[in-house]
Amino acid sequence: MHISGKFLLTTSAILTLAACSSEATTAAADDVPADAMVESAEAAEPGTIVDVAVGNPDFSTLVKAVTAADLGATLSGDGPFTVFAPTNAAFDKVAPEALNALLLPANKGDLAGLLTYHVVAGELKAADIVKAITDGGGTATLTTVQGAPLKAMLEGDSVILEDGTGARSTVVMTDVDASNGVVHAIDTVILPG
Repeated sequence: MHISGKFLLTTSAILTLAACSSEATTAAADDVPADAMVESAEAAEPGTIVDVAVGNPDFSTLVKAVTAADLGATLSGDGPFTVFAPTNAAFDKVAPEALNALLLPANKGDLAGLLTYHVVAGELKAADIVKAITDGGGTATLTTVQGAPLKAMLEGDSVILEDGTGARSTVVMTDVDASNGVVHAIDTVILPG
C-alpha cells in the first residue's frame, strides 16, 4: 500500500471539515471557487518525516523507538533525508526482549545508532535508487547517517537492502514524500554489523 502526502492531507482535511458545522462549511465553499480549493490543497507541503511516521499506524513502533532515542528533532530537521522505515511487522521479527532492551534509557546510544543506520543523507526517490543500482552494475552502496554502508540491489522489481550482517530487507512501499525528505517502508529491521 502506498500512502502519499496527498492521502495525509486529505485525511487532515476530512477531520477538519468534520469539526466544522455544515452551515459554516457551505458558506466557506460558496465564497471560494472549487478549483482554488484544489490548487491550495495541492500546494500544501507534506509534514516532516516524523509527521509522516506519526500519521501512519504501521510505523507506531518506529515512532516509539525514535522517541526513545531522542531523534525526533533530528528527523524533523531540514534534511533532506531518505529513511528506510521498518514497519511494525518488521519490528515484530525482532525478539521482544531485544527490542524492549533497546528501548531502555540506558541503551539510548545503541538505539540511536541502529535507527540512524536506516537513514541516508539526501533525498533518494525509488527511481534514484534503481538508477544507482543499474549504474553500479547491479548493486549500489549507500552511506548511512550512522556511518556504515548499506547495499541496495534489485530482485525482480523489488529493491532489496543488504545490511552489515548480510541479512536482507525488502522495500515494500516507496516515495512517501515529506517536507524534509522521503520515506521508503521496509519489511525487516536492518543492522550495521
